[in-house]
Amino acid sequence: MDLATLKKLKPSEFEQAADGYRATGDMASAAKDEIDNVIAAGMNKALKGKALDAAVGELKKLSANFHYTQTECGLVSAALNGFAFDMDAARKKLLAALDDAEARKFTVNADGSVTYPEGKPANGVELPPKGGSVSGATDPTAQAVGRQSANFDPNPHHAEALAIADRIAAALKEATEADSKWEPKIRALKADDDLTVSNRDWADARSDMAGVSKAAEHYLDSIKHPPKDGDPKANAQWWKELTPEERAAYLALRPKAVGEMNGLPAEVRDEANRTVFDETRAQYQLDLDSIPAEPANKYTMINTINGPVRVHSDEWMAWNEKYGDRKAELEKVLNGTRAIQERFDRTGEKGLPEAYLLGFDPKGEDDGRVILANGNPDTADHTAVYVPGTGTNIGGTGGGIDRSEAMWRESQHLVPGQSVSSIYWFDYDAPDTIPQATDGSRAEHAGPRLDDFLQGTQTAQGGPNSSHTTVIGHSYGSTVIGETAKHNHIPADDIIALGSPGMQVGHAKDLGVGADHVWAEGADGSVDDAVVRHGGRLVGLGNWWANPTDEGFGANVMQNDTGSFLSGHSSYWDYNEGQASTSLQNQADVIAGRYGDVKLE
Repeated sequence: MDLATLKKLKPSEFEQAADGYRATGDMASAAKDEIDNVIAAGMNKALKGKALDAAVGELKKLSANFHYTQTECGLVSAALNGFAFDMDAARKKLLAALDDAEARKFTVNADGSVTYPEGKPANGVELPPKGGSVSGATDPTAQAVGRQSANFDPNPHHAEALAIADRIAAALKEATEADSKWEPKIRALKADDDLTVSNRDWADARSDMAGVSKAAEHYLDSIKHPPKDGDPKANAQWWKELTPEERAAYLALRPKAVGEMNGLPAEVRDEANRTVFDETRAQYQLDLDSIPAEPANKYTMINTINGPVRVHSDEWMAWNEKYGDRKAELEKVLNGTRAIQERFDRTGEKGLPEAYLLGFDPKGEDDGRVILANGNPDTADHTAVYVPGTGTNIGGTGGGIDRSEAMWRESQHLVPGQSVSSIYWFDYDAPDTIPQATDGSRAEHAGPRLDDFLQGTQTAQGGPNSSHTTVIGHSYGSTVIGETAKHNHIPADDIIALGSPGMQVGHAKDLGVGADHVWAEGADGSVDDAVVRHGGRLVGLGNWWANPTDEGFGANVMQNDTGSFLSGHSSYWDYNEGQASTSLQNQADVIAGRYGDVKLE
């Protein structure tokens, strides 16, 4: 970049353009929310049939277009601000050098060289030292040679002019490098010339984000960094102090980090996590599509001494060894993303409120991370946080969401005029098998994570007593809650343990919410539930072999009418002929704070 161009360049014009793209992104976001939470939700609430499905399908495509527009506009805005920041830094260095040259009455030429006047005659010298022109350098060796030559010149202006010329050269080089760095990044921020947002488009957006984020390192460094290992209050304060431009930059370039920060508003985390969600889902689908099809001849027959036996073919065995595990992992994650998207699409059905994606990671602690709220927890009068147990992974997200929906539905109608938010919280390495669930170490590791989330929810709500909060743990999830509560002043009003193997404490009063606010259910008539609850007692998940459904534990033991003789451990959210079971209704009564309606044993 030449001197005249950099001197005339106005970074503010690029910042204004960035503001325009940010405003466009905001409009796209508002349009998306209007489609999802008003138009489609209203149709889901009032209509049924094939025509509804077709109309909602078209609305989903339009919503995807607006979300993609929002994401890309955010990247363009961040890129333009990053470019303006880099160019402004170089331009300020140039202008400072030019000011110094003018103060010394030096002439700066179009090519960046500096002309200096003759010096004053020294004692014993008849002629004054001659003036001249020097060109700056950015190479350290060339700079050293130039300084050495200037030091031999009796004209002191030579060294001063050289220093200014070097500064000009450095500013021009910095501007040229910034221009070269940003030009391909900004040029790449364009969409296909069609109206369909494909998986490839989202994958490209993910690549664009990485490229712009790398180029914008200096720009992001100029913004106050998030608190390292910050608690929810510190996170909230950091976000509050950012300008709208700075918030937009972090949402565009660091959505994963923003989405994970407890203490930030639910709407902010949802926006960040939906970007991560769409980009991740697209990339996983592309990766799955790239795997060769499973061989048609999966089996073959071999002869044995006992006759023909069907076994896997060598071709299939080779394919499975190379692709089998990867394919299963991709399909598991995609099953989870499908369940999340289906929940988004159900907004409005039977009054179901907007969903907020408060956490998403295909890997998480091991089996993925999904935190999804039905209704905005920041404004809820009653908040329920459901912690699942053994066997939970991202592939089974649908079941967890269904349970949280059932809790929302049955508690919401109990408190007309108030709002309920039910949250599915899966953010820990849950045991995969019953033998793994006999060890409390996973709960010990999960406890601080759950506590941080609960503290963050309370912070975003406005502090203690802003919402009546109930934490519900199923199976090993209740062990996680117990581990959380015994080490911290858990920010909850009520605790419910369902099919608990033990809560790592000997009495309900040890959970910090008061024994009269600890509730428990057990499916006594079901073998699998009895195995979990009494098995946990034997392996020591409850201090002194204590279980929440024991009379001596001190909890309120609620009635349970779900499940069968062999299967009842996963039936706490059942409906009987369209009516909520007593088990589910009891949970709803606690969530709604209607303690007098709870049916106790």
